[in-house]
Amino acid sequence: MKRKDFIRYTGAGAVLLGAGSFPYEALAAGDATKLTLLHTNDQHSRIEPFPMDGGKYQGLGGFARRAALINSIRSEEKHVMLLDSGDVFQGTPYFNKYLGELEIKLMSEMKYDASTFGNHDFDAGMAGFAKQYAHANFPFLNANYNFKNTLLEGKIDEYKIFKRGNIKVGVFGIGIELDGLVPPDLYGETKYNDPISNANRVAAILKHDHKCNLVICLSHLGYKYDTNKVSDVAMAQQTSNIDVILGGHTHTLFAKPEEYQNAAGQKTIVNQVGWAGIYLGRLDFYFEEKKNALLISGIPKLVSE
Repeated sequence: MKRKDFIRYTGAGAVLLGAGSFPYEALAAGDATKLTLLHTNDQHSRIEPFPMDGGKYQGLGGFARRAALINSIRSEEKHVMLLDSGDVFQGTPYFNKYLGELEIKLMSEMKYDASTFGNHDFDAGMAGFAKQYAHANFPFLNANYNFKNTLLEGKIDEYKIFKRGNIKVGVFGIGIELDGLVPPDLYGETKYNDPISNANRVAAILKHDHKCNLVICLSHLGYKYDTNKVSDVAMAQQTSNIDVILGGHTHTLFAKPEEYQNAAGQKTIVNQVGWAGIYLGRLDFYFEEKKNALLISGIPKLVSE
């Protein structure tokens, strides 16, 4: 890593994941592996930028501009991942006309590594989602929905493991309770199971059985609530072995990631980047030889001209 980059990133503030101290000398000397994590949530079928109509978001977002930004980052960084936290569907006439086909095809073109389910991803019904899922070259992941007796039975994995250089990254998905948000005829016999216990279960598998250096949860629970409703903050505090929670559902824009102490006394990072693809989330991690993870930068990137 170049000295000027080291100074720039550490100046943004560093958050250590896991136990022990990170050797900053390793960063400056180039003895650490960098992972750039890009992410979106609640795209809501916003294929084109917002119209130039004087509105708050005029001219912002759009799949083509996001793709250009992603390609630019990939040209600069060696190890990149691209993830999504649900609600890909619903919100513009593109969904009304094509029922999600365009969104899935464009995400495939952008080379997303994985997504999870949001409640609106059921808006075309189980048959509708299954039809569009055939166009995906990336997986939708979920660990707390049981799809038995539905068209998605046997087609949805709980987690997936990715390799980036010498780093192993485990990614899994957690979904919100559908009852009360989605008409029952749209999700059929899909069963909602407890998010916290299932997140704990899968995170332990990834961290301990598969020895993942970084465990990421793609969550569509929502950031936090004034009630006891389960949320990303609650999951961060009540689980172990999750390093990063990338959230959705509440359309919350974080200026920078938040940090919480988990059930094991370690740190879990929570992040979310608004909605409609106006921002692209970016988290830059460094791993030293013993594979401890250090988050150096976590500033969302505005998608504009």
